[in-house]
Amino acid sequence: MNDDIGNEMYSLAKILFPICRSITGEGIRETLKIIQEQIPIKIHEIPTGTRVFDWTIPEEWNIKDAYVTDEKGDKVIDFKENNLHIMGYSKPINETLTLSELQEHLFSLPEQPNAIPFVTSYYKKRWGFCIEHNKRVKLNEGKYKVFIDSEFKNGSLTYGELLIPGESEEEIFLSTYVCHPSMANNELSGPVVTTSIVKWILEKPRKYTYRIVFIPETIGSITYLSKNLDLMKRNIIAGFNINCVGDERIYSYLPTRKGKTYADKIALNILNFKDPHFKKYTYLERGSDERQYNAPGIDLPVVSIMRSKYEEYPEYHTSLDNLDLITPKGLFGSFNILKECFTLIEKNKKYKINCLGEPQLGKRSLYSDFSKKTIENEVKKIIDFIAYADGTNDLVDISNIIKVPVWELYEIIEKLKRVNLLDETELSNQDYKNTSLN
Repeated sequence: MNDDIGNEMYSLAKILFPICRSITGEGIRETLKIIQEQIPIKIHEIPTGTRVFDWTIPEEWNIKDAYVTDEKGDKVIDFKENNLHIMGYSKPINETLTLSELQEHLFSLPEQPNAIPFVTSYYKKRWGFCIEHNKRVKLNEGKYKVFIDSEFKNGSLTYGELLIPGESEEEIFLSTYVCHPSMANNELSGPVVTTSIVKWILEKPRKYTYRIVFIPETIGSITYLSKNLDLMKRNIIAGFNINCVGDERIYSYLPTRKGKTYADKIALNILNFKDPHFKKYTYLERGSDERQYNAPGIDLPVVSIMRSKYEEYPEYHTSLDNLDLITPKGLFGSFNILKECFTLIEKNKKYKINCLGEPQLGKRSLYSDFSKKTIENEVKKIIDFIAYADGTNDLVDISNIIKVPVWELYEIIEKLKRVNLLDETELSNQDYKNTSLN
């Protein structure tokens, strides 16, 4: 089953990988339509020129072709060979230039000579090509034809949304971005893992409502917030920004701006037990849509759980971030971490033993009926759970205190409930807001 889910996510990444995406345009539409075949997202279009807080939806950009040819007519840079070769949002051009003139519009990485860099110019019209540095230094003097068949128009910004109603109006929020061209970990791992998480959520009725968005980074999150902020601030109890979740390297965690929200509490509990060596970053090291969700005045409880964090791995924003970097195993590991977070949120309550003093477990077949030197591990977990089930601690608190993973406590809770020893109380809005990380 694990292999099936991992392979399914990797297969979806392979389908999406060749598409040239940007913050607007047909690449995003094509990507969202493919995802829509997997899960029932609604696709929204927001017109060019729309004000979204302090920003404005830019002109839509689409590209058909781009290349540079030498005097022999050979293509030395070809967009159709790799869509990272074009600087995102390049304006159209059809000119012949000298090598020195061309060099002013080329981008390469001397420290990574075999990589094509990812470069964009979303809000200022210019043009450029990206090239491996070892090819750039071999360009000969002469004339070069430069051709970019791109288009700017009054179009729209496109994003996908899915709202899965639960028993409660309180929401869990998932956000991932779909605006980068052919990069695997930085771009496609987020959408494919989120798609599989949505399939898992849809398997049965849920306690909480789930709000899921597939958006272009930054301008997309700002746009979505501008249209939904009041409702989101009222209903969201925990949110997760999902990106860079495809490789097999160490897990990473980036907190909310305040660092002490319910989302932080959930994420830290699961990560501490799943991979205690995970890398902790501070909010000062932010760089993705958590900037928008945690901005002053917005203040949504949105954290990021990643594998190799953006900007921190050598392949980041280059052609080396390809399908060889992500794996079915890496994708599934991230899927499983997030699934455990949502399972915990669904199950989390405050617990209280409903008898005075320590209950007699033996007569309830929860304790051995003869004394021996050591207490069995399972019995010790029950006794320790009872010791802190005083009505003030929720499941995360108890797990943190007795140092037992929450998934090992789920069965203990059911055993205690079956023998009528345990009362449970739903968490309140104050519990979500007044969070102790222990």
